[in-house]
Amino acid sequence: MKAFRLDELEAERAANDGAYLQFLRERNMSVGLYALDAGQADPQSPHGQDEVYVVMSGRASVTVGMETTQVARGSVVYVPAGTAHKFHHITEDLRVLVVFSPPEG
Repeated sequence: MKAFRLDELEAERAANDGAYLQFLRERNMSVGLYALDAGQADPQSPHGQDEVYVVMSGRASVTVGMETTQVARGSVVYVPAGTAHKFHHITEDLRVLVVFSPPEG
């Protein structure tokens, strides 16, 4: 078993001065914590893997392909591999679990 605490992951991510912290990598998937502060721009470009975002806290809009929706704590968004996507209009600091399958990079 591997178990994690979000507060500890957030502290590790912040200590490493990065928006993204990959904390689990297995043969068929990887999982990370992605953080964008209110008003911050999302620099993402399309990934070669399918992704699932689980919003842990914050509020924003997300555009995937040509579709846009509002997200907040408890929102789950699927992004197919190769699809353009961005979080924007971030009104509350956003913390998102990201699951990549297959593993990122």
